[in-house]
Amino acid sequence: MHSREQYLAEVRKEYVRAGKQQRSQLLDEARRRTRLNRKYLIRILNGPKSAAKQPAGRTRGRSYGVAVQSALVEVWEIFDYPCGQRLEPALKQEVERLRKLGELRCSDRVAEQLQRISAKTIDRLLAREKQVRGLRRNRNPGVQRLNWERVPVKVAAEWDTQQIGNLQVDFVAHCGRSTGGDYIHTLSAVDIASGWWEGQAIAVRSQQETKTGLEQMRPRFPFPVQEIHPDNDSAMINDLLWDWCRAARIRMSRSRPYKKNDNAWVEQKNWTHVRKVVGYRRYDTSTELKLLNEIYAVARLYRNFFQPVIKLQEKTRVEGRIKRVYEKARTPYDRLLTSGQISKQAKRQLRLQYGQLNPAELRRRLETLQAQLEQTSHAKGDVVHRPAARGPAIWLSKWRRRKRWR
Repeated sequence: MHSREQYLAEVRKEYVRAGKQQRSQLLDEARRRTRLNRKYLIRILNGPKSAAKQPAGRTRGRSYGVAVQSALVEVWEIFDYPCGQRLEPALKQEVERLRKLGELRCSDRVAEQLQRISAKTIDRLLAREKQVRGLRRNRNPGVQRLNWERVPVKVAAEWDTQQIGNLQVDFVAHCGRSTGGDYIHTLSAVDIASGWWEGQAIAVRSQQETKTGLEQMRPRFPFPVQEIHPDNDSAMINDLLWDWCRAARIRMSRSRPYKKNDNAWVEQKNWTHVRKVVGYRRYDTSTELKLLNEIYAVARLYRNFFQPVIKLQEKTRVEGRIKRVYEKARTPYDRLLTSGQISKQAKRQLRLQYGQLNPAELRRRLETLQAQLEQTSHAKGDVVHRPAARGPAIWLSKWRRRKRWR
């Protein structure tokens, strides 16, 4: 219909200036193209009806005048600038009381109008006043807006997955069933190219603790950190961490709000390297903080030196389906040695450290620390909070039970 209206508007320009014979030709062509009735086309092409011929619209006067608006502003100020939905019941209940106290001076008619005014009308009458007074609409003040503006957004497709030193950073909360109070957070960081992971437990999620945790993690990476990429958490995006990155010559970027796929690499490690190791209990004591850091000190060696990871090489779409091609599984340690992007001294130290490690001993040490953490948390009376089992897992467990009984 929109295209037809555009076509008829162009035909109308020629129709009003054409003679009788040309008008007949234009009508024939328009009828053939639009398939509309000829008489209907004549009415359309003759132009819109004049204003004199159009029926007069219904005119409605103002129900609430200046006196009502002035009194409304006074009551609005008394009740600390609430919205229309909150001010409406207050008007019905408190207008007469304010008049008796001498705080509101208005006529009986204005008082009656104030008591029956609707919430939407209140917001409409106060819109100009809100704009003049500069009252903010949003609940969260934009005190961090400058920080988010100067930290560029970077999506997953923009990363160079072969460059060593680009870290994705995220928090893992150990709050158990409730987020109330203070509890321990794990600061998780992973290198995109090699998969090298580091973890550090901090007592609370604050700007200073985050900065201290990153300072403790940075020397443990066997390569210089080029860029860190957190999400939009205020404990990550702030002046303190921005100044620290500039002093350390580290670039900083962030993901899009509410887009977890922008941090896909670290989100994956949050499950495999943190949740599967320490679980979902609530940790909030100094003993648990010490045990978590001991676990991460062992887990980083076990994962980075002896756990091969599979890396996506390319992804193509073939007839509506996505085909993924993966590289050969290799450990982060092996990827660093063959990357050609770390120094000879770093390679020498990695080989020396690798020769001194025993994966079986690391595994036993990790299990011992996990048991100690479990006992310490259980002594507090905390309840394990595990995620709900998924459908295929339930089906598999039922199948195994049936198989066992056959």
